[in-house]
Amino acid sequence: MKSLITQGVSCLAILSEYLWGRGPKQVTVTDIQGIGFQSPLAGQFVQVSGVVTAKDRYGAWIQGEPSDDPRASHGLRLYGSLASKQPNVGDFVSVTGRVTEYRADRNLNDLFLTELDQISALATHSTGSVVEPLVLGVDRIPPHNQLSSLDVGTDGWLSLPSNITLLESVNSTLRADVFGLDFWESLEGQLVTVPSPIAANFPDRFGSFWVYGDWPVAGKNSRGGLTIHSDDDGVPPAHPEAILVGRALDGSRNPKTSMGVKLTNITGVVTYQFGNYYILPLTAPDIVDIPDFNVQPSTLNSSAHSCQLRIGDYNVENMSPRSRHIPHIAEHIADYLHTPDIVFVQEIQDDSGPRNNGIVSANKTLRALTDAIKKASGGVHYDFVNVEPEDNKDGGAPGGNIRVAYLWRPERVSLLPGTIGNATLSTQPVIDDNGNVDLSYNPGRIDPLHSAWEEARKPLAAAWQTASGDRFYTVNVHFSSKRGSSSAQGNARPPVNGHAERRQSQANVTATFVRSLLDLAPNASVIVAGDMNEYLAARAVLLPLASLLHDANAVAGVPPAERYTYAYDQHAQEIDHVFVSDAIAARRAVQRENGVGSGVEIEHVHVNTWAESMGARASDHDPTVVRLSVCDPEDGADQEALRIHEVTETYAQIIL
Repeated sequence: MKSLITQGVSCLAILSEYLWGRGPKQVTVTDIQGIGFQSPLAGQFVQVSGVVTAKDRYGAWIQGEPSDDPRASHGLRLYGSLASKQPNVGDFVSVTGRVTEYRADRNLNDLFLTELDQISALATHSTGSVVEPLVLGVDRIPPHNQLSSLDVGTDGWLSLPSNITLLESVNSTLRADVFGLDFWESLEGQLVTVPSPIAANFPDRFGSFWVYGDWPVAGKNSRGGLTIHSDDDGVPPAHPEAILVGRALDGSRNPKTSMGVKLTNITGVVTYQFGNYYILPLTAPDIVDIPDFNVQPSTLNSSAHSCQLRIGDYNVENMSPRSRHIPHIAEHIADYLHTPDIVFVQEIQDDSGPRNNGIVSANKTLRALTDAIKKASGGVHYDFVNVEPEDNKDGGAPGGNIRVAYLWRPERVSLLPGTIGNATLSTQPVIDDNGNVDLSYNPGRIDPLHSAWEEARKPLAAAWQTASGDRFYTVNVHFSSKRGSSSAQGNARPPVNGHAERRQSQANVTATFVRSLLDLAPNASVIVAGDMNEYLAARAVLLPLASLLHDANAVAGVPPAERYTYAYDQHAQEIDHVFVSDAIAARRAVQRENGVGSGVEIEHVHVNTWAESMGARASDHDPTVVRLSVCDPEDGADQEALRIHEVTETYAQIIL
C-alpha cells in the first residue's frame, strides 16, 4: 500500500467540488508543476493531457507542451494501475486525477514528488507520438556549485549548524540557473538525455550510479571523479551537476561502473526517490571506455639521511588476525608505499575480531599484519605498538574494539624511552631533566575520558627519535564517523553532517594537546594524521587543527582536485589527513631555497578508489605516504645525502 502525505485540500472540499457539479479543472502539465518545489494545485482534481514518455509497473510519465518559463517542468508522473496498464509509450492521452505531493511517511527528509494519483479516467486520443528529450548540457546546463539557497553559512551545504530550515516548508520559487536542487526540480518528470556520461563512483547496492555529462563540472580530478574541495574564500562545491542513474525501465541491467568509466548516452525521466534526484533510463547504458586499473606505486623513495622520513597512513578497514585482506594491505604497504619508516594504521580490531567476548588485545592482529608485510617486502621488519581500549568503549562493530596503532622500522626510528599508557590514562607533554619535551606516557592516549571520545577511538600520541637522536612527535587519530548524516539532496538545509559537532570537539581536544606541546617546544616537529572522517572543506569542523597546523597537501602544492582518499556518492573525498607543525612546513622553503628536494611531499595512492569494482578493494580508504624532514640537515655530506632526483611530471605529488 502506497503511503501518502497529501497537502492543500480536505475530503470535504473534494466532495463539495463534485456535489456542486464543477468536475475536474482542465489544466496543463506546467500548471500542475508550477515554479516552486510544490504544485500550486496540490489536492485538486484536474484533467491534463500529454504524451506518454515512459512506464513502469506503478504508473507512467507524460509530457505536455513547455511554457515560456523553464522553471516549470512539463513532465508529470501518473501513479496507479490505470496508468501502468492502459496506455503505451507514444500515446497522446488525457487523464483525470488528483494532484498530490507524494512522500513516504517514513522518509520525512525526502522531498515531495509531484504526481497525479486517484486516476479516474484515462483516454487515448492518438498513438505513435515521439517526444524529443531535452539534452542536458545543450538545452539546459546544470549548475555546478551549490544545492540550495537555504544552505546558509560560510561553508554552504557543509555549514554548521545544520538542519535549521526545511526546504519543503519554505517552498521557495525555483532558481534553477543557480541551485542544483532547483534545477532538477524544474525537470521533474521530463525526458532528458545525458550526453557522453562519465561515472563518478562504483554502483550502490541497488545498482544505481552517479554520472555527469558533457557540461561544466567542479573539482574534476585526473581520474574523472569529482573532488570535494575549497579555496580560502569559496564555498565548497556540492556537485549538483552529477545525477544518480537508477534501474532501467525496460529491465536491462546497469553496467558495473567505477570512477572515470565512460558510457553511452543515457536517456530517461527525471524523478525523486530515496532521498535524491534520479534519472530512470529507458534502457541501461553500455560502457564505451574504462580507465587503467593498474595503479602506479608511490614515487617517494627512502632517503639516506636520518632527518628525512616517510610516513604512511592507512585505514585498514576492520582488520582482525583472520581478515582475508591482510595480504592485500601488506602488498600495498610494501609495493605501493615502499615500506615507510612509520605507518599510522586505523581500524585494527582485537585478536578475536568481531566476536564480542571481552578480548581487547590486538597483538595477534598487528603481528599478522607485520608478518605479511615482511613477506610481501622480502624481509622488511616492523615493530608495532597500540594502547588497548576498554571493551566496547571505542565504537565500531560490537566486540571488535577497533583502535589506532603505529608500525615502525626500528633501524630508522625508535620510540623515546618511557611508560606506555593504558585505556584511561592521559598522556601530557613534560620537560625532562635535560630540557627536552617528553610524554608522560609514551605512547599514550589524549584525554581519553573527555566526553568527545564517548564511543569513539582515542588518539594515540607518541614521542620518537631518529637514528641521529633528533626528536619528533606524532598523533594518530580516528574521529567519529558520519553515521546519521541526511541526504545532501533532502529536506534538511543545510544537510545534517552526522556527528560533525562531535568531530569538532575531537579536533579541539587533539589541537589542545598539540598546542600544549608546542608551548613547551615551539620548534617541535609534530605530525598529526589519520582518518578524520571529515573534509577540510567543512572548515568549521577541523578549524582547531587547521588553524594550528599545516595541511600537508597545501604545503606540498597538491592540486585541490587531486586531494582524495575516499569515494562516496558522487564525491571523491579527502577524509584522511596529514597535518604538520610550523617547523616541518618551514623546512620546505629552506630546502627549496638551497636547491634540495621539497621538505614536504605527499601522495595519495589510489589502490582502492581506482579499483575495478567495490569488491576488488582491500579497504574503503586509499593509503597516503608523505616524505618530510623532522630535523635540519647538516651542511656538506649530510645535505648531499638528502638530495633527491627531480620528478619530471607536472604534478609530482600525485599518482596518476
